[in-house]
Amino acid sequence: MKLKKVLACILASTMVMSMATVMTAGAASDEDNKLTVWTWDPNFNIYAINKAAEIYAKDHEGFTVEVTEVKSNDIETKITNAVQAGDLSTLPDIFLMQDNSFQKYVTFYPDVFTSLADSGIDFTQFSAAKVAYSTVDGTNYGVPFDNGAVVNCLRTDLLEQAGYTVDDFTDITWSDYMEKAKVVLEKTGLPMLTAQAGSPDIIMEMLQSCGASLFNEDGTGNIAENDVLKKCVEIYAQMVADGTLVEVTDWDQYISSLNSSTVASTFNGCWIMASIQAAEDQSGKWAITNMPKLDDVENATNYSNNGGSSWAISSNTSHKDLAVDFLNATFAGSTELYDDVISKGALATWAPAGESDAYNVPVDFYGGDTVYAKIVDFATKTPANTTGAFYYDARDAVGVALSNITQTGADVASELQTAQETLDFNMGM
Repeated sequence: MKLKKVLACILASTMVMSMATVMTAGAASDEDNKLTVWTWDPNFNIYAINKAAEIYAKDHEGFTVEVTEVKSNDIETKITNAVQAGDLSTLPDIFLMQDNSFQKYVTFYPDVFTSLADSGIDFTQFSAAKVAYSTVDGTNYGVPFDNGAVVNCLRTDLLEQAGYTVDDFTDITWSDYMEKAKVVLEKTGLPMLTAQAGSPDIIMEMLQSCGASLFNEDGTGNIAENDVLKKCVEIYAQMVADGTLVEVTDWDQYISSLNSSTVASTFNGCWIMASIQAAEDQSGKWAITNMPKLDDVENATNYSNNGGSSWAISSNTSHKDLAVDFLNATFAGSTELYDDVISKGALATWAPAGESDAYNVPVDFYGGDTVYAKIVDFATKTPANTTGAFYYDARDAVGVALSNITQTGADVASELQTAQETLDFNMGM
């Protein structure tokens, strides 16, 4: 009898241990099938990564993502703090990074990022300009996400008052654009453009449209002796002098000018369209086309980029293969994903997405044009340029120079020389 009780206890104990082993294995399996993610904006980036996980899980049972909302600037701060503490274990498997910050952080903190050189991701299917943001020394470190292709948004009703159509502003040069802007001002009393004072967005877009940059290929600053930059600044300053470009105090005034019919057009990253569409009473009165190209500049095009972000895989991940496969199958391989997130204003730079039905739906607000497919096409034609680790330092220095030139009449050459010196100082040169 005692023997039976002993055997029964042993059997029960064995069963409990077996169940515990199964539960532990199951828990480990769940963890092995989960990726942690840092990103920002619940209605845009967080929605997109969760949708990507939902799509990926259809063929990968049990797959999940654990998303933590972290602002863009805070992601950069957390990376810096982790490196300084010598502890990268606090980093997630995947994080989103602003394109213009990407090269800086890969350059300064290379141990944080996982190389995607042998990932199998076909980067040729993305805009070359977009891919360049997350490429350092020929190695890819990021998977492109949202589109920042520049669009020239025009009020068709106001152009008609001046005797023009959208076609008159398509595939043109800056000299042609400037002359037509004078006619629009004369006929309508409205400027062609508004811009936030001190912000060099338009200058940066003009530069990239011909593959030019504020940096040389060796990473040194290229401001004072940059003939293309000088041409861009002179065009901008002349339009301010002509009254065809009006500088406003802040971002809110800029958006207000678009919604209140006090400007005939704007060009910016395609994300500006969401702000334009806030004025629902203007539906059907807007159209988009490409931007002007610089006259007599080698490699000049009518296409550029402003803004955007890319996904990175941290070196801390213990699930590299899973993270790579997930990004490859979704953000680098799923028209279903891009067809869905377009409803949130997230437009692809992944070329195949532009061929889907969702991207070729006419949009009434823009006169029934298939604007989403057009934007993807613009992105594929945008030249790459060098951003460098000190992109924002250079950009800010040019912004100060631009402000002095337009508001005080300062000399272009001397202001660009000062901007060069400021950048050199910040770079420790």
